[in-house]
Amino acid sequence: MAGMLALTALPLPAPAQDARGPLRLIVPQPPGGAADFIARILADGMGRELGQAVVVENRGGANGTIAVNALKASRNDGTAVLLGGVSLFAFNPSLYSNLPYDPFRDFTYVAPVVDTVLVLVANPRLGVGTLADLMDRARAQPERLTYASVGIGNSTHLAMEMITGTAGVRMTHVPFTGSTPAVTSVLTAQTDCMVIPLQTVIPHIGTGALVPLAVMNSGRVATMPDVPALRETGFESLAMPGWYALVGPAGMPDAVTERLNAAVRATVMNPDAARRLREQALEPMTATAAEVRRAVETDSANWGAFIRRTNLKVE
Repeated sequence: MAGMLALTALPLPAPAQDARGPLRLIVPQPPGGAADFIARILADGMGRELGQAVVVENRGGANGTIAVNALKASRNDGTAVLLGGVSLFAFNPSLYSNLPYDPFRDFTYVAPVVDTVLVLVANPRLGVGTLADLMDRARAQPERLTYASVGIGNSTHLAMEMITGTAGVRMTHVPFTGSTPAVTSVLTAQTDCMVIPLQTVIPHIGTGALVPLAVMNSGRVATMPDVPALRETGFESLAMPGWYALVGPAGMPDAVTERLNAAVRATVMNPDAARRLREQALEPMTATAAEVRRAVETDSANWGAFIRRTNLKVE
């Protein structure tokens, strides 16, 4: 969804007549991670824009399917939405043989929210300072080094599968439910490294508790200009997408979708909210609902092919 940032706000349509009570903002991760941080800012801003209470509802587990089931059981009148990452919409359909939802039939795409930067970090006790160092260690000690993730099939998992597969090395995957226990495992040297949204680990990088090795973007990021992008380290591969988007249940009326899209747009373009997001390496995004759907189609095609090629499956 790069290149679709808008520079002008659009007026909010009149409130939908069928939207009653608080708006439930369902988050597929537990409190404390990047998604929860984004949701809190979104709830605050959207609440003001809509003149309606927005309540964050954390439904972590099962790589997002618990949250999706909660959304599917909700009315499609604008009283329930879900903040999901790219893995929920574009990766899971290729990972699960019996996925209990269809990303194109079961959602109404509403709006993009932010794009995130994913970073590969390591525990300093591992003694590596570059991605090349890490791959050399992994090559010398097959399956001895471990990497954490926020769940099997999550972008934090797929990014490491891409890196190790490209390098031809084997490391042991240790999945967790939620970013907080995963990051804690690297901080305490229970695991050696992981790919994680930069927002989650900025404080730990600042104190030296974690060593950044590479960002998964196509280029370097302003927050950490000294950390190379993955392609600069010799890895010719797809940049790992890290966007988050808002969706509603299937069949949401166009008027409700447009109203929610405008509220998201106004929220992320608010100078204070945009500043808070960018301080955490989260780039505000604006686009139409149709553009979000097209981004899902593109990433589903690209990463679905990678998942099938590497024979990754979640049962």
